Amino acid sequence: MTASAAMAAPLLAGTPAGAAPNQPTDLLYIGTWGQGQVYAVRFDPDDGTMTSLGSVAQVSSNWVTTHPTRPILYVAGSEQGGYIRVFRIDDTSGGLQQLDEIETEPVPTGSGGLSYLGLTSSADTLLVADFAAGSAATVPVHPDGSLGAVASLVQDTGSGPSPRQLGPHPHYAVVDPSRRYALVADFGADRVFVYDYDPATHRMSVGTPDGPGSFATAPGSGPRRLAFHPNGRTAYLLNELTADIQVLRWDARHGELTSRQTLSTNSVDHTGATSAAELAISCDGRHVYTSNRGENALVVFATDPATDLLTEIQRIPCAGVTPWSFALHPSGRWLFVANEASGTVNLFQVDRKSGHLTDTGTSVAVPYPDCIAFRTRTGTRGSAHS
Repeated sequence: MTASAAMAAPLLAGTPAGAAPNQPTDLLYIGTWGQGQVYAVRFDPDDGTMTSLGSVAQVSSNWVTTHPTRPILYVAGSEQGGYIRVFRIDDTSGGLQQLDEIETEPVPTGSGGLSYLGLTSSADTLLVADFAAGSAATVPVHPDGSLGAVASLVQDTGSGPSPRQLGPHPHYAVVDPSRRYALVADFGADRVFVYDYDPATHRMSVGTPDGPGSFATAPGSGPRRLAFHPNGRTAYLLNELTADIQVLRWDARHGELTSRQTLSTNSVDHTGATSAAELAISCDGRHVYTSNRGENALVVFATDPATDLLTEIQRIPCAGVTPWSFALHPSGRWLFVANEASGTVNLFQVDRKSGHLTDTGTSVAVPYPDCIAFRTRTGTRGSAHS
């Protein structure tokens, strides 16, 4: 579990065609499912224009995320072993230069690789979900954005009734606002596992002899994404297989989740495949956004200011096919949708007062896009879990 360059993949660095030096715009980095490439897009948040920079790295990219203040991109691979590659971003050209590579699994298990990477709010720890191995890990992040050795590795347990749930499959990991717990949404186990977390050592652990705490979802629901309300008292959980969203009370004193409300993201006349994919909450906590792959739709909910409970306020086509992921721009004015099957990243405008989305009709072509991360002109981060 130490840094190694032995399996480094070739990459394309330098200045992509069409890049404009010193242009005051943002950069989007887009992972591509099964394509072994990272694409870049230049975005002007003032007028909502996107310019494709093409492929900027040839590397397996199940998930990408950026450092909030450093020009660093982290890329999760699909190979066995849980590989994470670290790239330096050229803000002028959008090009990438690989700096490092680490392996998070001491004994490679399964196939499909990592499903998620995310930074803690202080950007001092990288949280890793390994779907294939059924485990989650933490990796210290140095002030310059480089990675240390793996600090902790925990193994989930359990299974579900779906053929896709034969064992644990972590899909997401996040540290709670109190920074005392790390929560892992496990698609395969129908659980949200609650591990103890120590910010000083960057470690998560089971905490008690009986193992980690957990919140059980309905059998066959397939937990996929979890987001905390800014008030720290409520968490929203999106289940992939049942395509519903749950409102959960969060007790930070005891590390416990309690169900309060469950709403479907399917329309009332839904037929056919059922699959929810992405979840995000606005910075002010007033609106929650989800994507529904079974209906190729985005579904917007308003939060009650007194109770944090949800009310559906909009259902809109995603402007493509299979909205695998989406990302809210840090400004709160824009939402980008990675439509995996149609091969496009589509831009929606966000009304920050009402929460409603409007399809701008603007898009760029990207083969099988699966996630989006931002490098903004001010250096702040945005990604699908914003």
